[in-house]
Amino acid sequence: MTLLDSPTIPDVDAGQRGIRLQEAGAAWQGRIAADPAAAQLTYRVRGTGEGSVATRLRAGAHEFLIDEPAALAGDDVAASPVEVALGALIACQVVVYRLYADALGIAVDDIDVTAEGDLDARRLFGIDDTVRAGFTAVRLAITVTGPETAERYEHLKAAVDEHCPVLDLVANATPVTASIRKG
Repeated sequence: MTLLDSPTIPDVDAGQRGIRLQEAGAAWQGRIAADPAAAQLTYRVRGTGEGSVATRLRAGAHEFLIDEPAALAGDDVAASPVEVALGALIACQVVVYRLYADALGIAVDDIDVTAEGDLDARRLFGIDDTVRAGFTAVRLAITVTGPETAERYEHLKAAVDEHCPVLDLVANATPVTASIRKG
């Protein structure tokens, strides 16, 4: 199953989710306690250009497309790279909200996240190299529903802000190296 096939996500209730989160957390804690190097993960995604400016990506057993709208020379067959970046941030937020809600004993019925990112296209098109190429601001609107007080959800938000890997990636400089080779 790939994202191209619109997979069906299994219906998991809060109890099942809690058990899965606790089992995964315990397993990771055990692996890391036995060998601290087990905490070091490397993710690999491979992409190949297709069509006008689309990219077919493979991440493990999953395959998906990223494209651009027609106004940016694309065929508009998939979300754009910056939309996918915002989507990755949203998905990571949802995971970490669920993880820390369970860990902190904070009841959460539903989580809904909207992300907006501001981008100045002048750098992209070589018009003004003094502006940033990436987002100049990202705004997250998180709606958490459940029986807890607003203060408990603020406590949860603080834990998520401190532990979300993709939020850290977006909010902080990350060293990137790139090499090019002739194929």
